[in-house]
Amino acid sequence: MPAEEIDRDTFAHLVHLAALELDEAQADYLRRELNHQLGAIHELEAIPLDADVPITSHGVPYPPEICPPLRADDWQPFPNTADILNQAPQVEEGYVVVPDIPHTTLE
Repeated sequence: MPAEEIDRDTFAHLVHLAALELDEAQADYLRRELNHQLGAIHELEAIPLDADVPITSHGVPYPPEICPPLRADDWQPFPNTADILNQAPQVEEGYVVVPDIPHTTLE
C-alpha cells in the first residue's frame, strides 16, 4: 500500500459530499478498493519514462487522418417535455428543482 492513501476521515467526507448511504462494511470495502486503485496509479507513476515520450490519452494510435469527421451538433427538441417533467419529484416553471448541495473545502 502506498504511503499516501485515503484515510477514514477523508473517505467519510467524500461519502458525505456524494450523498451516499453506506454501512460500515460497504464503506470499508469501498475505501479499501479505492486505495488499491491509488496503489496501482502510484505503481504506474513509478515507471521511468524518457522525457521525449509523448503523452497519450489512448492506448491505440488514432491519427487525424483516420478520425471520422465530427458530426454537426444539431438541437432536436423532445416533442413532449411534460412526459419528462412528470417524472421529476419537483418542478417549477418548467424546470426540474434539485436540492441545494452545500459546498465545503477539503482539508
